[in-house]
Amino acid sequence: MKTVKIVGVPEHFNLPWLMAIEEGAFENRGINLVWKDVPEGTGKMSALLESEQTDLAIILTEGIVKSIIEGNPVKIVQEYIGTPLQWGIHVAADSKFQNVADLQYATAAISRLGSGSHLMSFVNAQSHGWDTSSLKFHVVNTLDGAIEALKLGKADYFMWEHFTTKPIVDSGIFRRLADCPSPWPCFVIAATESFLNNHKGTLRHIIEVINIYTTEFKKIPSIDQTIANKYEQRIEDVREWLSMTQWSQSQLTTETIDMVQDYLFKLKLINVRLDIDKLITSL
Repeated sequence: MKTVKIVGVPEHFNLPWLMAIEEGAFENRGINLVWKDVPEGTGKMSALLESEQTDLAIILTEGIVKSIIEGNPVKIVQEYIGTPLQWGIHVAADSKFQNVADLQYATAAISRLGSGSHLMSFVNAQSHGWDTSSLKFHVVNTLDGAIEALKLGKADYFMWEHFTTKPIVDSGIFRRLADCPSPWPCFVIAATESFLNNHKGTLRHIIEVINIYTTEFKKIPSIDQTIANKYEQRIEDVREWLSMTQWSQSQLTTETIDMVQDYLFKLKLINVRLDIDKLITSL
């Protein structure tokens, strides 16, 4: 039995992995796939890949592209979610800020430098014509850290996935000003180069299994209720999320990779662009 370590955020996007593990789908292929939740998000997962504390990660597209360009020995194996992520822009419920334009000179809470919440703050600023060089950040590590930072006034706003944060909005802790969808498919499967070099056959089995699960995921009876119960969501929110989310079984396109790199370069978050074969791999 080959043990493989994989990490991802503890969110509803990754339920197919948990179901496949629970049902023994990887064990049937001789693989002990060990899942670890990383609530800190993409910045933390990039560090775990770089230090080879994990073999695989389900990670935000823009975050891992930036990390690879900065020297992280990782490759993108496949697109995982083929639709954009809906980033909610949140403030404390009693905040003085009433719309996104008010946030131009405010401080953004981010999970880590290089995380999705960090990078999407630049995308949001650019979309509103703000000077991105003047953006201010406060590192909060996790969603709970963001709740505390906004409550205490250490930061003014926080960008995080719309549906994950909706219960916090519904409970009156956060107030959402708007959504900022990512301009590209949001999650990919990434692997360390050492794992790719030594265990490509094992990785093929893992990808085959998860692609079966994601292809069938929406067809599972009462999957909306299962997600609502597990992630403490309202079922109508889960149904809306399912209607706008598509899992992918294909590799990222050249056009998508170019778009991500162009955005990161324009926002001065990277200073070089890489050829596509430096970022993705085929199995």
